[in-house]
Amino acid sequence: MPSRKQRRRRAKDRRHEYEYVYVDDSGHEIEPPPEEDRKREPARVKNTASGKKTTAVREVKPPSWQRSLRRSALFFPLFFIVFSLVNKNSAVEIRVLSSLAYSALFIPLTYLMDRTAYRTYLRRSGQQPKP
Repeated sequence: MPSRKQRRRRAKDRRHEYEYVYVDDSGHEIEPPPEEDRKREPARVKNTASGKKTTAVREVKPPSWQRSLRRSALFFPLFFIVFSLVNKNSAVEIRVLSSLAYSALFIPLTYLMDRTAYRTYLRRSGQQPKP
């Protein structure tokens, strides 16, 4: 006999089940599209034969120095604001230089993070890295 907690969970699952309803422009229900169209959409979660859940792998762009430089430029004002709040007594030039230094260190850090994410993506998708 299921416990009270198990019965509540089953009841909740039944309450929240839903199905897709397809409606045309005039507001009438129509038949769902064929199975081929549904297969093109990437699945969020797949159940494997072993019972483990695997998520669909999202495509990751290869790392680039330009993207890292743009991110660093976006973070520069944030660094300046943080240094201004923390070091209110220091000169503005010091805060700008500190922000510039942290932004310069941020560039290779983001490039390495992008490279790691890209290599992980290649490994999971079974592709070979481009030379």
